[in-house]
Amino acid sequence: MTPNTSSWKGRDLLTIRDLSVEDVALLIEKAADIKKHPDAYRKALDGKTLAMIFQKPSLRTRVTFETGMTQLHGHAIYIAPSDAGLGTRESVPDVARNLERWVDGIMARVFAHKIVEDLARHARIPVINGLSDDVHPVQALSDLLTIVESAGKFRGVKLAWVGDGNNVAHSLMFAAARTGMAIAVATPAGYEPNSDFVAWARNAGRETGATIEVTTDPNVAVKGAQFVYTDVWASMGQEEEAAARKEIFRPFRVDRALMERAGADARFMHCLPAHRGDEVTDEVADSPASIIFDQAENRLHMQKAIMVQVMGS
Repeated sequence: MTPNTSSWKGRDLLTIRDLSVEDVALLIEKAADIKKHPDAYRKALDGKTLAMIFQKPSLRTRVTFETGMTQLHGHAIYIAPSDAGLGTRESVPDVARNLERWVDGIMARVFAHKIVEDLARHARIPVINGLSDDVHPVQALSDLLTIVESAGKFRGVKLAWVGDGNNVAHSLMFAAARTGMAIAVATPAGYEPNSDFVAWARNAGRETGATIEVTTDPNVAVKGAQFVYTDVWASMGQEEEAAARKEIFRPFRVDRALMERAGADARFMHCLPAHRGDEVTDEVADSPASIIFDQAENRLHMQKAIMVQVMGS
C-alpha cells in the first residue's frame, strides 16, 4: 500500500529541518515504492508542469528532475540563470508571482538559501530546494534511500563525513537526526559545519537516538563507520579558494588506508561530481565498496516521490 499524498499537496520542501520523523519515513517508503513499481506512477503528475530555476549548473539535478517529470507524465521547463536573473533582472517575489500563474511547482538550485525561502513565501505553489548554499535536502533524502537499501536500517548505523562542513554535510546531519543514525563529521579546523545546525541536529536527534559528532580527525570519524562520505573541497562559488583548500584538505582525502580504518564492509559515498585525486582516489571511487552511482540513481526515485507528494492530486 502506497503512502497517502493528501496532507502533502502544496507543501514546500526547503530543508529536512521542516520534516518530521514520520515525513522522512514516508518519503523513503514512497521513493522505494516508485523505484519498485514505476509503472504504477506513470500518470501521477499528468498535465502538471515544474519550473526548474538554476543559478548553479548541475548534471544530476537537471536530468533527474526533468526525467522524473517526464516519467510521471508531466513536463519540466529549464530556466537558465540568464532567463530569470533572480534579484537582478527581476525580483525574487515577482518571479514567484509570475510562475505561480503558469506552472504547478518550482524547483530552485541557488546560491543564497534566502532565495528559496522568498520563492516559497511569495508563490502559492510548492517550492522544492534543489540546493542552496546552506543545505541540499534532496541529496540527503536520496542518500537515506541508498543507505537503507544497503544496511537495511538506520539505527545502529554510523555515517562518517570527511571533508568540508558544507551544505550536504548539514543536510546529512538533519537526516541522521530524523532517522536515528550516528554521524561523525570530520573537517579541518575552521571548516566545521554551521554550529547552529549542529546544535539543532543534536537536539532533534534526542527523539530518535541519533548522535552527532564533530571532529578534526578523519581517523576518529571513520572508526566503526558503515558508510564513509565525502564531497568536493571547494563548492561552486568558492573557486578562488580552491588552491588554498587543496593544501588544507589534503589530509582528508579518502583513500584505501582511510577506508580500511572504517572496516572491511564500509561503503563509500559521494554526492558527485567527484574531483578524483583530490577528495577521493580512483581506487576507492571505483572499488566494489563504492555506491556513488546508486546514490545518483536514487536522486531520480526520491525526487519523483517528493514531486508526487507535493504536486500530486
